[in-house]
Amino acid sequence: MDNARNGMPAGELPSSITWQKSSRSGPNGGNCVEFAALPDGQGVAVRNSRDPEGPALIYTIAEIKALLEGAKDGEFDNLIA
Repeated sequence: MDNARNGMPAGELPSSITWQKSSRSGPNGGNCVEFAALPDGQGVAVRNSRDPEGPALIYTIAEIKALLEGAKDGEFDNLIA
């Protein structure tokens, strides 16, 4: 997956990846961010579940780890009313 780049259409990523979203996203499935591990540990792709063929953002494992740890620590709680 050497050609993964930010903003690439999610549909161009390998069909073998598995998109995952939070169980808190609700039954309609149209209001969540989805994550997928890229092959060979090259990073994580992120897409909007309302636009599954739309752009994907590609992050390193370290970037996703920092995001998740910050969210667990409540660092982003001020963003939600």
